[in-house]
Amino acid sequence: MKKRIWELDAARGLCILGMVLVHLLYDLQHLFAWLPPGASPVFSFVMEWGGVLFFLISGICATLGNHPVRRGAIVFGCGVLVSAVTYGMVALNLADPSMAIRFGVLQSLGTCMLLWPVFRRLPVSVTGIVGAVIVAVGLYVQHQSFDFAQWLYPFGLRTASFMSGDYFPLMPFLGFFLLGTVLGRTVYQKKTTLFPNVRPDHRMVRLLVQTGRWSLPVYLLHQPVLTGILMLVEVLI
Repeated sequence: MKKRIWELDAARGLCILGMVLVHLLYDLQHLFAWLPPGASPVFSFVMEWGGVLFFLISGICATLGNHPVRRGAIVFGCGVLVSAVTYGMVALNLADPSMAIRFGVLQSLGTCMLLWPVFRRLPVSVTGIVGAVIVAVGLYVQHQSFDFAQWLYPFGLRTASFMSGDYFPLMPFLGFFLLGTVLGRTVYQKKTTLFPNVRPDHRMVRLLVQTGRWSLPVYLLHQPVLTGILMLVEVLI
């Protein structure tokens, strides 16, 4: 992307900060028991819609940038690393088995980016139809269980006993990613901001933009930082 589009960075930053808030609430409830258990409205809203927005934005950006395979491989590799850390924590009895990540957001997003060169050859209308079908099927199967699907969870097919600390299956999230690419090839066809007369100089907007530009490092580092701060607070009080 030769010139970054500020509103896309800001929207991505908003998603990342929402995720940090969700993980903070989770830590306070389950790791430190400082809050009563139970999903808050903020937690439920961000979990349900934050991921959708993030994949839509990522789809838009895929049409604007270069080297999707290289970027996808990096993101997927980071996802594997995060998953390996959670499995290690479970093996050392430092975490509940349900916290082990099986096909989390980075693995899913990396896979979408790796697949984009294949879908890029399709007409925009066909891509939109394929994306909508994947979303519809994914929303349906997420409420079902399949006894034969022990190893098909990356696609959204899972057994009744499936658990994951973070889970973004390709159905429906590949669909949301593809719908984002449709927006990128239509709404952002000129590869410029939709708000040319707006100067994103407000302090909060700058925070969102910078967070969005550094979304991968923020994702990788936020949980250790949060846990360290909360552990320090626990010691001090």
